[in-house]
Amino acid sequence: MRPEIPPLRPRTAEIVQVARNLLEELGWEALTMRLLAERVGMRAPSLYNHAANKDELRTFILTESFLAMGDACWQAVATERSPASLARAYREQARTFPHHYRLATSGPLDREALPEGLEEWAGTPFRLVTDSPTTAQALFASFHGLAILEVDGRFPEGTDIDRLWERTAELYSA
Repeated sequence: MRPEIPPLRPRTAEIVQVARNLLEELGWEALTMRLLAERVGMRAPSLYNHAANKDELRTFILTESFLAMGDACWQAVATERSPASLARAYREQARTFPHHYRLATSGPLDREALPEGLEEWAGTPFRLVTDSPTTAQALFASFHGLAILEVDGRFPEGTDIDRLWERTAELYSA
């Protein structure tokens, strides 16, 4: 069951949405509290009434990113419970929101700051299409490797990336 996340105050939710847009436009390192305040039409000190600091803002964004990825993955396995359907949904989310994807899957993750049960819920579709928790983690790691290499443009020219995704899903279907 999707975790119950307390809603943000309306103005805070608006600020987080602007921050998400800036993240996708510029990347995490370029997103500053000063720029965010400017984009939402307030002075930077007033922004801290909505997010204590950039770490808290990051947690708000990560929560939304985990929910979006989780929703996409759950929808995929509801339609067809297979690694192939999960691969398509996972890849689409990573390609559509590459900076959100990087933020959610790179570097340290402060699990204690995330809403309880969110990470487990978002990862459960991997368990639903595999035969064990270890295989589910291996599948996630495989999809993550493909996704990060693809969004960072790291595959050699001429690589059939579609076929790599298909083949990876096939390996976990056996």
